[in-house]
Amino acid sequence: MGENSGAGTKVSYFLAGLGIGALVGILFAPKSGEDTREYLTSKADEGRDYAQRKARELRERAEDLIERSKEIMDRQKEGVTAAVEAGKDAYRREAKA
Repeated sequence: MGENSGAGTKVSYFLAGLGIGALVGILFAPKSGEDTREYLTSKADEGRDYAQRKARELRERAEDLIERSKEIMDRQKEGVTAAVEAGKDAYRREAKA
């Protein structure tokens, strides 16, 4: 779980940095308004693409973890079932003796 929260923190820092950078860029931009708007639009698109890519990667990792967890649970279930059956068999043998 620590990994997931770390990824969320990185995305948050990225978005905060993007916003601060855009604000500073607007305040000190020697470009015209149209150029600045185009620049901000391109940076916003880059930020959106980055966030979507990271969300997709996070979703894929989560799906992989869920699948691996299911496999582990199935193996554990098989082991417990085998142990219970062995216990029943031992009980039956002792009850007959």
